[in-house]
Amino acid sequence: MRFLPRVSLLLFALVAFACPAPAAEMYVGTYTFFLGSRGIYHFHFDPATGVVSGGELAAKTSNPSFLAIRPGGHSLYAVNENPKGAVDAFAIGADGRLTLLNQEPSNGSSPCHVFVDQTGRNLLATNYSSASAEVFAIRKDGSLGKATAFERFQGSSVNRDRQSEPHPHSVYLDASGRHAYVCDLGTDEIHGFRFNSANGAITPDKTASARVAPGSGPRHLAIRPGGNFAYVLNEMGETVTAFARNPGDGSLKAIQTAPALPSNFHGWSTAAEIVMHRSGKFLYCSNRGHDSVSVFSIAPNGRLTPVGFTPTGGKTPRSIAIDPTGKWLITANQDSGTMFVFKIDQKTGRLIPTGQRILVPAPVCVLFP
Repeated sequence: MRFLPRVSLLLFALVAFACPAPAAEMYVGTYTFFLGSRGIYHFHFDPATGVVSGGELAAKTSNPSFLAIRPGGHSLYAVNENPKGAVDAFAIGADGRLTLLNQEPSNGSSPCHVFVDQTGRNLLATNYSSASAEVFAIRKDGSLGKATAFERFQGSSVNRDRQSEPHPHSVYLDASGRHAYVCDLGTDEIHGFRFNSANGAITPDKTASARVAPGSGPRHLAIRPGGNFAYVLNEMGETVTAFARNPGDGSLKAIQTAPALPSNFHGWSTAAEIVMHRSGKFLYCSNRGHDSVSVFSIAPNGRLTPVGFTPTGGKTPRSIAIDPTGKWLITANQDSGTMFVFKIDQKTGRLIPTGQRILVPAPVCVLFP
């Protein structure tokens, strides 16, 4: 009788090995003024093979340029990046389609980023053109309540064309949910805040604030697992600023600024997205103009070393995303209406083209629940 449990375990292992991993969902936000796009598109992603299938319209909405999903995966949120901005709340159906729950004004112009806190009770957003950030309550059904906090920014920096006023481009929370960071392209600042998830309040915190070199234009941010380091992608400077970070008080101390482009490139290019590999060993940035993904390895001391620059397969890669397994990276090429899948070398971080090309009009945000 002793051998029966071993046989059962062996059969279980064989069955588990034979059964493929379930397909993941993938949502793509777009610009609807371009290439005939109509809103948010839904795809199926096979994490075992990296194959993307589907591509139906999940929801018709205007300029959903950035997306976020509530913990639990039942609700999705999208900005409407328009002069009169708004934020949409959707319920996610069993078939992946989206049903509009409600829409709230963003209380500003050109909202371009949203972030849902770890409790699922609050949504943070930034308005690029009207220089503000705010917090919305999320109701139990996933719909949005009214704004619980609102912050307007002031200041400028050295580039008269793009930095005559603040342009908050993104907002993030750390893993604790207590520290918020707003990357302000217009003032070259990372504004720090203390965040209270219980009431949705944000309080300015100079301790957690930082600056980058004048004219850099901070756009997006990534925090390394463990919280000891943060990385800011500078859109105008085409650089990445690495910060040593204190998880306790959220403070940032610059330790390095690394170029995001090859030294022999002298054309026009602006940085777009930055993503951290789940291992914390690699960092990826997209470059519009050079049309590439910069790959960095991250040392234990937080410093970056360039690994290479991989062509994205299309024009103007506004978004890149890594699937939940950490095996695949997707590039979303806005101006060519294409996405490409790359396999990630788990030892070096290098990107290996799979040759898979997916058509989607004007993709600007790729999101895995």
